[in-house]
Amino acid sequence: WSAGPARGEHMPPAHTGALEGRTVGDLSRVLAGPLCTQMLADQGASVIKVEPPTGDETRGLGPPFDDAGNAAYFLALNRGKRSISLDLSKPAAQEVLHRLLADADILVENFLPGTMERWGLGYEQTLAQRYPKLVYCSVTGFGADGPLGGLPGYAVLQALCGLMSINGDEASGATRVGMPIVDHLTGYVALSGILMALHARHRTGAGQRVEATLFDTALSLLLPHASNYFTSKASPRLLGSAHPNISPYDKFRAQDGELFLGIVNDTQFRRFCGCLGLEALLEDERFATNSLRIQHRAALKERIEGALAGEACGPLCERLMRAGVPAGALNTLPQALNHPHSDHRGMVIRRAHYVGLRSPMRLLGTPGTPGADPPRFAQHTREVLSSLGFDAAASALLRSTGATPVTV
Repeated sequence: WSAGPARGEHMPPAHTGALEGRTVGDLSRVLAGPLCTQMLADQGASVIKVEPPTGDETRGLGPPFDDAGNAAYFLALNRGKRSISLDLSKPAAQEVLHRLLADADILVENFLPGTMERWGLGYEQTLAQRYPKLVYCSVTGFGADGPLGGLPGYAVLQALCGLMSINGDEASGATRVGMPIVDHLTGYVALSGILMALHARHRTGAGQRVEATLFDTALSLLLPHASNYFTSKASPRLLGSAHPNISPYDKFRAQDGELFLGIVNDTQFRRFCGCLGLEALLEDERFATNSLRIQHRAALKERIEGALAGEACGPLCERLMRAGVPAGALNTLPQALNHPHSDHRGMVIRRAHYVGLRSPMRLLGTPGTPGADPPRFAQHTREVLSSLGFDAAASALLRSTGATPVTV
């Protein structure tokens, strides 16, 4: 894997990714779809982002904006893509899309169900027969049918699917997870489905439709709480940072801040007690097993925080981790991004006009390279139209019909 170009370069080195030679039509906006296609681009796929005349909504989701007026939200999700704009409600724009799909391997869209069909571009309606090798991925809130079929998703999924009900404590009440975790994971669900469909195509020669829904993804996040409920029939209560099945697995206050302990088994508990001089806890029958520690978690937390009161977080966590006890200081976001291990892993891509997070997967044989800086709106329309066989006159006609922006 390469961290990308040297500081000051705009374009990265040539791709050497696993998806080199694959072409992706990206009709998606906001988060899940664009995150999926950005990861495809990082692995060498040629991704053409097809934006509506109003642009991807995330272009305006700020502040903050960079010096060129680009919203940080958009910059996070659209690296390595070429941008064109098409009004797909117009037949002339649909012809452009058809030319793109003639050589495309993948199409990703996240319109409300029925939108593509209304334009005559539905997968079963048109595209499957016309492009039998195409892997078509739809990202939706709830799918096309069922009691909630066709409705929009967005952040309400955390509330609707029970995630907020298990996040927070008694004082805060049910609380939204502080990042769009459902949309984020849905991007990975879409990516996984697309890659599995490509693998199946290699065997069968046929493409297929892939579905990724926010609803299914949100419910899949309810582990182990869902399994606990299936077994106990008891609805989980708010535990703050604690774990319903493990103790001590929680946030604790030390001398100069807070840290998190993730002690999963009795061996780690014994090591922890040895490091903190808490051997007496090992003789206390209330804490002899994980099940007993869960029953007496409040008393255990009080004893632990008493021992931590004289300990500085950083040195303590280092000592515990070296002893095989999972422990970490509660870092701020800047502290996490600037941690020496983040630098060692090359997680932050730094260029003259772009800073972002790399995709977390690493393929050592086909490492790929984070793609070019996120595009300006419709930046590559002329270039892409030319590559699809539209000459100057044909491109002008597209503009005159409103199929592409007049300003391009």
